[in-house]
Amino acid sequence: MNLDKKRQVAKEAARLIYYGLAAEYYTAKREAAKSLGVKVLPTNKEIAEELDQLSEMLEGQARVELLKSMRSEALKIMRALEAFNPILVGSVWRGTAHRGSDIDIRVYSDEERAVIEAINKSGYGIVRQERTVKTIDSTKKTYLHIFLKTPQGYETEIVIHPLEDINLREKCEIFGDDLKGLKLKALEEIMRNDPLKKFIPH
Repeated sequence: MNLDKKRQVAKEAARLIYYGLAAEYYTAKREAAKSLGVKVLPTNKEIAEELDQLSEMLEGQARVELLKSMRSEALKIMRALEAFNPILVGSVWRGTAHRGSDIDIRVYSDEERAVIEAINKSGYGIVRQERTVKTIDSTKKTYLHIFLKTPQGYETEIVIHPLEDINLREKCEIFGDDLKGLKLKALEEIMRNDPLKKFIPH
């Protein structure tokens, strides 16, 4: 019975995320459980799997074209930022992007101004910037997030990490595996050979 309830919560949480009614998995699963009157909560991975199925059902073939287009656009941005070791992460890396998804790219540099200049030089207009603070191994670090909008209308978030983070291993908060992402050469190869490839742990 609890498994059925958990699946119901996962489905509702996925619906909330898909339609932009909840921004985070943490919030979505709690709102979903509350609306269904249950206490059991699904994992983030279970919600992500339901979200993937929902997106597939609602978008069909259009989703295939969307993923190829978003990965192609990510490739252009990463080429413009090649000097900063860009890595594609998020749903466009995973292959689970849907309508409303954004492009997430990490770059590594101790010179934020150089990254900003490279973005401006490439012709992408910066929409806004914001800083976040994250604690890693009891050390607080500040990250600059740069938000763009591509000519196709895709929201893009570029996060500048310090060079010392370049070999840092992180776990994905959604799937629980290593957050590897795709480097520039790997993405180029994917686009040549298998532009719809998914990177989801089983």
